Amino acid sequence: MQGRDDGQRQLLDVESMAGHMLPAGSVFKFLADHRHELFPDDAFEDLFPSGRGRPSTPVDVIASVMVLQTLHSLSDRETAEAVTFDLRWKAACGFALTDASFHPTVLTYWRRRLANSTRPHRIFEAVTEVIEQSGALSGRKRRALDSTILEDAVARQDTVTQLVAQIRRVGREIPGADVLVSALTGHDYAKPGKPDIAWDDRAARDDLVSALVTDALSLLAGIDPTVLTDAQQETVALLALVAGQDVEPADGSHETEGRWKIARRVAPDRVISTVDPDARHAHKSRQKKVDGFKSHIIIEPDTGLVTAAILTKAAGLANSDAARGMELVTKDTSIGAQNVDVLGDSAYGSGELLAAITAAGHTAIIKPPPLGRAIPGGFTVDDFTIDETTNTVTCPAGQTRPLSAAGRASFGSSCATCPLMKQCTTAKSGKKMLLREHDAIRREHRVRAQDPLFQADYRQHRPMVERSIAWMTRKSRRVPYRGVVKNNAWWVNRAAGINLKRLLNLGLTRQSGIWAMG
Repeated sequence: MQGRDDGQRQLLDVESMAGHMLPAGSVFKFLADHRHELFPDDAFEDLFPSGRGRPSTPVDVIASVMVLQTLHSLSDRETAEAVTFDLRWKAACGFALTDASFHPTVLTYWRRRLANSTRPHRIFEAVTEVIEQSGALSGRKRRALDSTILEDAVARQDTVTQLVAQIRRVGREIPGADVLVSALTGHDYAKPGKPDIAWDDRAARDDLVSALVTDALSLLAGIDPTVLTDAQQETVALLALVAGQDVEPADGSHETEGRWKIARRVAPDRVISTVDPDARHAHKSRQKKVDGFKSHIIIEPDTGLVTAAILTKAAGLANSDAARGMELVTKDTSIGAQNVDVLGDSAYGSGELLAAITAAGHTAIIKPPPLGRAIPGGFTVDDFTIDETTNTVTCPAGQTRPLSAAGRASFGSSCATCPLMKQCTTAKSGKKMLLREHDAIRREHRVRAQDPLFQADYRQHRPMVERSIAWMTRKSRRVPYRGVVKNNAWWVNRAAGINLKRLLNLGLTRQSGIWAMG
């Protein structure tokens, strides 16, 4: 790339030719005018502490390219072509008219540098600083939570495909394992793909699965994991996982006999592809299944600005909306010391999250999850009175029972003659109750949720997060990379780009060296 002064001279030529493509308020125009202020050199200097091997492309240029790349959902190659042939990109990123772009691998290099740094999301942080300085969120004391499923970038693999592929991979990557693989008898692993059998014959399928699982176990037994690198250990561990997650002993056999069949259940955290072990089965609804990742955001409802974003695996209790909700609130640096109303649908109504929000001094405006009923149309747990002073529970018929230290109560034989039993339980031994941790705060929250002011606030402000989700996922319903780490970085960068675009729509300006809202 030519020197910055010469580039600036030629940049005027680009702007004169592409001026009509850079309207005021566009991200292209903003970056052309302010990328140096948004992404100063010193904000990235820790990526190159030695002073050697510094990038030929300035940091403000590469950061601007990464923002535009996520906004337009382009691959690295498409991005490099856009910088070369699109005058809007040239003007926005500071390329002279005759400059060719960098090689696509430059973007890979920068992503790796950022990922390995102490501040991997500094592009998002830079835009967040603009939001803070501009006062766009000043006095705004509501935040809304939501999530959505994004499709993965690989194809789902069945059990046989996973076993064959991972055995072959172990043979390639683990020293000496190629000899072990060549001695396996269940399949010719020199050939990729699934074996040629009568797939409509159940017995033939079971025999193949038994042979592949036996081969996998034999291979694992011949490898000493203590002499392997971390990456090699992960490869071996993945083989162990796929060899056990989908199978169970064949009918009438024991694990030690070496006969296996496909299990008639799905493992709760099933790896669906050895190409991307982080991808998971997910449900957008009861009817619609999607394989991929779960993306989470927290936003300010009036402006639609994303104040924190996370991408996780799509399955597992640790990645549920309720489990990740407080993490988003904590990551939201715009909240500061103020107390805010945290809005969310019933997926965020766990006792743990309600307790955490309350402990942090915030107010939960979260729709309570529906209560279960043992009898359709019958009583719920809220029809029972809990007295924490006497540690007792009283049923709708007026019967009172003590609560054990574990929160259990049994009404036993008193239910047999109770006229309300048909509305309460189908158990012949009578009604039993188990009060879990945070039961009290959930009860209190359900009462508060009946308040008309609570409901009006929820209906007015909570749906606004769906607008931000729509902006974030437009032309980006499929993740571009493999694994949680890379896709999380992409998701957070996309939030930065969407925020920048939104700020410009709200009237962001630069006045006397200060960001402000026009």
